[in-house]
Amino acid sequence: MTQKQQEQQAHQEHHGGSRGWSAARKGVWSRLRFTSLRLRLVVVFGLVALTAAVSASGIAYWLNREAVLTRTQDAVLGDFEQEMQNRAGALPERPTQEELQYTAGQMANSSQRFSVLLIAEDPHGRTVYGSSGGLSGFSLQDVPVSLREAVNERQKITSTNKYAYHLYWQRIVAGDTPYLVAGTRTIGGGPTGFMLKSLEPEAKDLNSLAWSLGIATGLALIGSALLAQALATTVLKPVQRLGTAARRLGEGKLDTRLRVSGTDELADLSRTFNKAAEALEKRVADMAARDEASRRFVADMSHELRTPLTAITAVTEVLEEELEFEGGGIAPMVEPAVRLVVSETRRLNDLVENLMEVTRFDAGTARLVLDDVDIADQITACIDARAWLDAVELDAERGIHARIDPRRLDVILANLIGNALKHGGSPVRVSVREESGAEDGDGSGGDHSGAGSATGGAEAVAGEVADDGAEPGTGTEDGGTVIIEVRDQGPGIPEDVLPHVFDRFYKASASRPRSEGSGLGLSIAMENAHAHGGEITAANAPGGGAVFTLRLPRDVSALMEENPENTENTENARKRTGGTSGKAGGKGGTRRENAEGDDR
Repeated sequence: MTQKQQEQQAHQEHHGGSRGWSAARKGVWSRLRFTSLRLRLVVVFGLVALTAAVSASGIAYWLNREAVLTRTQDAVLGDFEQEMQNRAGALPERPTQEELQYTAGQMANSSQRFSVLLIAEDPHGRTVYGSSGGLSGFSLQDVPVSLREAVNERQKITSTNKYAYHLYWQRIVAGDTPYLVAGTRTIGGGPTGFMLKSLEPEAKDLNSLAWSLGIATGLALIGSALLAQALATTVLKPVQRLGTAARRLGEGKLDTRLRVSGTDELADLSRTFNKAAEALEKRVADMAARDEASRRFVADMSHELRTPLTAITAVTEVLEEELEFEGGGIAPMVEPAVRLVVSETRRLNDLVENLMEVTRFDAGTARLVLDDVDIADQITACIDARAWLDAVELDAERGIHARIDPRRLDVILANLIGNALKHGGSPVRVSVREESGAEDGDGSGGDHSGAGSATGGAEAVAGEVADDGAEPGTGTEDGGTVIIEVRDQGPGIPEDVLPHVFDRFYKASASRPRSEGSGLGLSIAMENAHAHGGEITAANAPGGGAVFTLRLPRDVSALMEENPENTENTENARKRTGGTSGKAGGKGGTRRENAEGDDR
C-alpha cells in the first residue's frame, strides 16, 4: 500500500470515527431525554404518594397523640381531684406543716404516682408548705404564674357555676421532659393543692409511633416509586415505538406501521399515525410516479427532437455557408430571416442537449470520466475554443493538477465564463488557487468571503457522490481543494436573485421572459460540480461585480471509491466517444455542449 493510499485510509477512518462518535452522542442524548421523561413521571407520582403518605401519617400521629395525652390527662386529673376531696378535705382549716407534709405524701402514693404540693395557713397565720418530695421536691416555683393566678381566682357563683374555685391544668416542658401541672383549692376552705405529673412515658410512646409512621411513609414512597416506574414503562413503551416509527418514516421507510392494541388514547394515536403514514406513502408514490412520467416525457421528447433537429441543423449549416459566401448566394431581402433561422436552430439544439443532460442527472445515469488535468491548461483551452481570449483575464499558474472529468469541467467553466461575459461584460477575471486539506474546513473563498452563497434549487447527483461522507466542496486531506473564481465587471446580482441563480429555468426579470439562454446552464454547472463532490457559490464582490466560486477536490477518485459504478475508465471512454472529451461538433470548434449564459 502506497503512502497516499495509507493517508486516504486514515482519513476515511477518521471520518468514520467522527460519524460513530456523533451517532453515539445522539444516542446518549436520546436516552437522556427518554430518562428525563421517565424521571418526571416517577418524581410526580412519588410526590403525590409522598404528600398522601405524609398527610395520612400526620393526621394519624395527631389523633393518636391527642388520644394518648387526653387519656393520661383525664386519669391523672381525676385521681388528683379525688385525692384533694378525700385527703386534703379532711385536714383542718389551719393545718400544721407536719400535717400538710404527711397528707401530701399520702396523695402522691396514689395509683398515678404524681408529685403533690399543698399550701395553707397554720394556726399562727403563717403560710406553710407540704411537698411529697420534701425540701428538694415539687415547689411553688415549678408552677407557672398563670396557673397559680387561675387557681386562686375566686369565681362568681351563679346558676351555671356552683363552685367558687375550679381545677386548672397546664402542660409544660422542663429539661426536654413534658409535664402536666394542675392545681385547685379545697371546697369549703382548706389548703390549696398543686400536682406535677411527668408525661415522659407517653412522649416515648409517641416518638415510637412517629418513627413507625416515618418508616411506613418511606416504604410507601419506595413502593410508589416502583409502581411509578412500572407505570412509566407501560406508558412510555408505546411512545418509544411511536418515536422509532417516526424516525423510520423520516428516513424514507414509508411502509412503517405501528401495531395497534387497545382502545385508549395511545391506541388512537397509533391509529392516527398509521393513517398519516399510509396517506403519506400514497402521496409520495403518486408524486414519484408523476415525477418519473415527467422525466420520461422530457427524455423521450428530447430524444425524438434530435432526429428532425439533425436534419434541420444540416440545412442551417448550408444556409450559413451561403450567407458567408462572397458571391451573395442569398437575396438581401431573405438574409435576415435566414440568420434568424440559423440562430434559433442553434438555440433549439442547445436546449435539447441541455434537457438531455438534465435528464441524465435526474435519472442518476451521469458518469464521470476521470483524467489527470492541468487546471490552467484546461481553462486556456476552454477560453481559446470559444474565442474569448481578448475578453478574459486568466490568473492561473501551470502545475496545479487535479484528477477530474475534463469534459464536465469544461462545461462548468464555459457556463460560468459565458454567463459573466453576457451579464457582467468584459474583462472577466478567472483566478485559480489551491488549498491544503487543513484549510478546507473554513469554507472561505476569496472575494466572496462572508457573502451569502446561492446554491438555489440545485440537487446533488443521485447515485454519484451521495453517502460518501464528504460535504460538497471539501477535498481530501492529502489532495486538498482547487478553487476557481470567475469575476465580472458588471453591476452584480440582486440580493433577491442570489438564492435562485442555480434554479432551473429561473428568469431574474419577468419582463424579459425570452433570452438566448435556456435557463439551464448554471443548474447544469452546479450538477457537474456536485458530481465531483464540489460546489459553486455565487456572491457579489465588495468592489462591484458578481463572483462565482467553484470548489473541487483535487482527487475525485478518492470520493468515487465507494461508488465505482459512477466512474468510467478514461481510455474506454475515449474509445467509446471517439476522441478527447469536452469537444462538440460546433462550427469552427467555437462551441461546446451545455455552454451558455443564463439570465440573471
